[in-house]
Amino acid sequence: QVQLVESGGGLVQAGGSLRLSCAASRSIFSIDYMGWYRRAPGKQRELVATITSGGSTNYADSAKDRFTISRDNARNTVYLQMNSLKPEDTAVYYCLTRYQLNDYWGQGTQVTVSS
Repeated sequence: QVQLVESGGGLVQAGGSLRLSCAASRSIFSIDYMGWYRRAPGKQRELVATITSGGSTNYADSAKDRFTISRDNARNTVYLQMNSLKPEDTAVYYCLTRYQLNDYWGQGTQVTVSS
């Protein structure tokens, strides 16, 4: 099993930045798939960004050119740097990993962007 703990959310003004962290309970060195998802009020959860063990990244169109996903295997942590935040980025952000054919989610961290 893998436990994931997100942190770094908060309230920020439009145009501001936040960095989210996702700390895993085990080594992520060999975990190929890790990602960030979000659920806005009244909407379904959606992909934000993913990163493989080799460092390949994938972004939703809404996140391209503003968000950057990265991983620090030594710290067992995945990050999401979010710049130029918009009110529509307001959501609960969740970390996901796929380990041994199972999906593990964190509890989420709230990001609120005021206009």
